[in-house]
Amino acid sequence: MIVKHGMNYLTVLNSARNHKLAPPLAVLRRQQFLIRVLGVRGDNRMQGSKFEADSDNILRAITPVFDPNRHKGQAGKVAVIGGCREYTGAPYFAAISALKIGADLSHVFCTKDAAPVIKSYSPELIVHPVLEESYSVGDRDKDHISRRVVAEVDKWMERFDCLVVGPGLGRDPFLLDCVSEIIKQARQSNVPIIIDGDGLFLVTNNLGLVSGYPLAILTPNVNEYKRLVQKVLNCEVNDQDSHGQLLSLAKQIGGVTVLRKGKCDLISDGEIVKSVSNHGSPRRCGGQGDILSGSVAVFLSWARQLILADEGNLIISPTNPTMLGCIAGSALLRKAASLAFEDRKRSTLTTDIIECLGRSLEDICPAC
Repeated sequence: MIVKHGMNYLTVLNSARNHKLAPPLAVLRRQQFLIRVLGVRGDNRMQGSKFEADSDNILRAITPVFDPNRHKGQAGKVAVIGGCREYTGAPYFAAISALKIGADLSHVFCTKDAAPVIKSYSPELIVHPVLEESYSVGDRDKDHISRRVVAEVDKWMERFDCLVVGPGLGRDPFLLDCVSEIIKQARQSNVPIIIDGDGLFLVTNNLGLVSGYPLAILTPNVNEYKRLVQKVLNCEVNDQDSHGQLLSLAKQIGGVTVLRKGKCDLISDGEIVKSVSNHGSPRRCGGQGDILSGSVAVFLSWARQLILADEGNLIISPTNPTMLGCIAGSALLRKAASLAFEDRKRSTLTTDIIECLGRSLEDICPAC
């Protein structure tokens, strides 16, 4: 029996009965997998019909063309704040994804223990071993070292188009205190901030860090979103009104943009809600959220540049650069994950998806 695209569950079941087959367990599992995949695609089209973003056209609109007159840095300078003894992969994934999509420069601000490891992953990244954890700081030195850490990051701040806070950050109290001050400095410098991973743990416990800042983006997964909803709205997640609840959440935090990751990514800035439901990969290897945060950082930077340069004449919807960055980043990751899974199947890793980012963007908006 052949399962064709577009066949629903009853069609597959009746076909099996008509053939009077008793397929082995492995075949049944494959059939069940195909039914789930086809079902997800159908559900996504129905769910996203009203809110679905025009992601391909947004990607084409905000991705800059190559110009020989442009110089290094004009295609984006991104910084990742994260990386500690335990977690070195996450900041690397976020930072290298930004480069693979087309950013010119990508920095990582991490702890001294994490720096040599992250440097060894790629010579393309600019790694700053300036963050400190509690175990290496005496009580009497905390204030002095905290000021030094924040000053080291702040002297670079005006060079960045976007800051990604959280990948591989960990939850060391002293480190989180320092990062809180870095977020405040970024706000003062009007630098967009994407909060992911352990950065969401920090922000959920101190919403004032991002509240009222329209250039802040939160990218929670299912558990992080649950904690945000409980903290901000004082209720449980309501999947029956997911769009309305997300709208309320973003508005209540003060107009930040929230990208709720899931089967269908939902995005809201407190004014509108958009969805991205392109089929991605059923393989949920760790690190895809880090790719997303690095991708959103680049597209947000490009969208801001385009909107500022066009002086209000840009014909695109939505017009909020944080929304555009989230839509573009989500759509590209899903396409890259789908391509990687086609090739690698069960063995798909985050690095495989990263290698498909450039090809995925090229398919939508060719460089030449």
